[in-house]
Amino acid sequence: MGGESTTRTAPHNGGGTSSGPVGSRTGQRLSGLAVALGLVLFLGGFGWGALVYRPYTVPTSSMSPTIAAGDRVLAQRIDGGEVRRGDVVVFTDKTWVSDAPVVKRVVAVGGDTVSCCTDGKLTVNGKQIEEPYLPAGSLAENKKIPTVKVPQGRLFLLGDEREGSLDSSAHLTDAAQGTVARSAVKARVDAVVWPMNGMLKRPTGFESLGSLSRPGPLGAIGWLIVAGAVLVLGGGAYGPIAKRTSGRGGRVRPEPAGAR
Repeated sequence: MGGESTTRTAPHNGGGTSSGPVGSRTGQRLSGLAVALGLVLFLGGFGWGALVYRPYTVPTSSMSPTIAAGDRVLAQRIDGGEVRRGDVVVFTDKTWVSDAPVVKRVVAVGGDTVSCCTDGKLTVNGKQIEEPYLPAGSLAENKKIPTVKVPQGRLFLLGDEREGSLDSSAHLTDAAQGTVARSAVKARVDAVVWPMNGMLKRPTGFESLGSLSRPGPLGAIGWLIVAGAVLVLGGGAYGPIAKRTSGRGGRVRPEPAGAR
């Protein structure tokens, strides 16, 4: 009849083990929304990138040190009419290389007059061009380029490693005096992605001759992919975190068994 001295244990929540989802309903909904939105951003970023960019592997060192042999680059698909001075472009020209893309830097466009060298510098339309992308201590050109008037609709291109580059200066005796048609351009290089050297620096030495190309949307695409990955991982982590938290708060405790 008296009170018992034994004790019994009871769950802190006052009931048995719950078999339902862990965490509040609001938390679960926000978690699902984060995962869904993250997937949209992540896959959308990759889809956008696939539409706008093409990957290329540069086989030679003719663009060193900007792009080394074996580097993997992303090049934005553009129309040849969008090319500006200073751009690093991918083009095909059978008089240069048969059935293979070539990567070079545009130093003059249709209507420009280009020559080298004046006081050791490349000259375009009578202006000496600063070229900080050249290898340290190297010359703007290892051989003299006579004055060339670039025909309308064509481009004059050089490699950043001038000594070993088979560029326009190596094709001066061709019918087009080493120039390439704008229509031959397939893409403009935006970044070196392997190794991860990042976006190419803007060729400010050409600013005095006209506007430069603007970077493509690669930066925005990268942020979309990163944001999507963070949302997916964060939303997916809600369940395990909520379960661990509820497990800590739901420890059983001894409870005296009172008289009935």
